[in-house]
Amino acid sequence: MEDLYTSYIPIFKALSDETRLKIIAMLSSGEMCACTILEAFEITQPTLSYHMKILTECGLVNGVRDGNWMRYSLNKESQERLQLFLNQLFGNTVRCKD
Repeated sequence: MEDLYTSYIPIFKALSDETRLKIIAMLSSGEMCACTILEAFEITQPTLSYHMKILTECGLVNGVRDGNWMRYSLNKESQERLQLFLNQLFGNTVRCKD
């Protein structure tokens, strides 16, 4: 079970940033060009690239090159696995001893 928890650490670290949470929310409506995402924030393109790298490396987001830009979308399989994990985590009936 320890390995199961460990495998989700990068995802929770990625989600611990407000900008990345907003990007996930934006992508929930569908695929977006990095240029469109960039317009929604007061950040530079290298800063957006940094955030997108974290989101893609943990598996939450897929990226595909489209000319000079990248197009991003949510990784549905990763999203479903995370939802199952959270359901199991919060549905766990193990009680702590005093």
